[in-house]
Amino acid sequence: MLRMKSKKLLRLLVLCFAICIAIVLSFGNTSGFSATGKKVIKIGVNDVLSGTGAQYGQRNLEGLRLAIDEVNQKGGINGAKIELLVFDNKFDKAEALNIATRLATKEKVLAIVGLSTSGSAKSASLAAEKYKVPLITGNAVAETVTVDERTGKTKKYVFRICFSSSIEGALISKFTISSLKLKNVAIVYNASNDYSKEVTKGFEEAFTKAGGKIVMKEAFSQGEQDFRSILTKIKAKKPQAIITPVYYDEAGLIIKQARELKINVPIIGGDALDDPKTVETAGREYCNNVYFVTFYSSQSPDKEVQDFVKKYKERYKVEPNSIAALGYVSGKFLIDAIKRANTISDREKLREALEKTTNYKSIAGTISIDSKHNGQHSGVVIEIQNGVMKFRGRITP
Repeated sequence: MLRMKSKKLLRLLVLCFAICIAIVLSFGNTSGFSATGKKVIKIGVNDVLSGTGAQYGQRNLEGLRLAIDEVNQKGGINGAKIELLVFDNKFDKAEALNIATRLATKEKVLAIVGLSTSGSAKSASLAAEKYKVPLITGNAVAETVTVDERTGKTKKYVFRICFSSSIEGALISKFTISSLKLKNVAIVYNASNDYSKEVTKGFEEAFTKAGGKIVMKEAFSQGEQDFRSILTKIKAKKPQAIITPVYYDEAGLIIKQARELKINVPIIGGDALDDPKTVETAGREYCNNVYFVTFYSSQSPDKEVQDFVKKYKERYKVEPNSIAALGYVSGKFLIDAIKRANTISDREKLREALEKTTNYKSIAGTISIDSKHNGQHSGVVIEIQNGVMKFRGRITP
């Protein structure tokens, strides 16, 4: 009888020991240790890597990997290497939320990055706020990415590297009026897309306030391929320019079809035009008198920019656009905050460090985080002539 009790006690002790080991390992994974005992910093990547908009997520991930590999090759942060957990949200808002939830809970990442489109960033921000995990987007410009549209309050755990949609719209307005000296324009935008709607709104407010006149405003829905009807109506109004803050695939079609209809006025957009697909879709012969405002230019003479361009081209064999650049900046920005927070596991300390970021020098300019968690910095204007993108100059709000 005594032997049986001893065996039961031994089994119970073994079971308790196994449970304790499991808890320790689980805790280790949460607090920055891999199952092999090596310190790691788990960062989740949630972006569109296939289908519509895939160019954004792919370029963003390339820039991000470059930044992460640089720090890992130098030994990591406080002896811990950064591990990227990459997931494709397929340009689907529901999937972006599901991935963010998984990264925050099951994968227990320190932070979530990526989210190159405003709709997916807004959706994922729900999980970031609920599970208190910092989320950093490099180029989702919609105001409601970092601000709760119901309360008007800044989302505590969500940060944006680039300027917001209202600032981007205002910069497009400033360039149109101050540089091109144009005051009568038509607008073509995607009513199904948060980015397009909000940059359009920012442009309208700034443009009309500065004395500009919008002679026509036409909306289309996601997936539209034929803009000839819209453009024909616009042509009759004789605007001095067409403002179209849309994605690169839509912009390419609008440019091509406008030129085929002999509409040769300037066509002006935002950062979403900054992709070779814009020219590829439109055709080089049609890509003249086209401009867009964005966050960075590979043609900037700054040494830091040229160093980045060289490294990126050596690795990926293509010129880095603003999406790739902001992926790189996002990685460096996050690394800087982790170092200042002096932690590899504490989300709250990281959040506080991100919020306190001021005068951070990057290839997209000097960045400070404002009260709405937006990155404050200047922009650049790119001109497309004969299908070639050229750096025209910097522009400030």
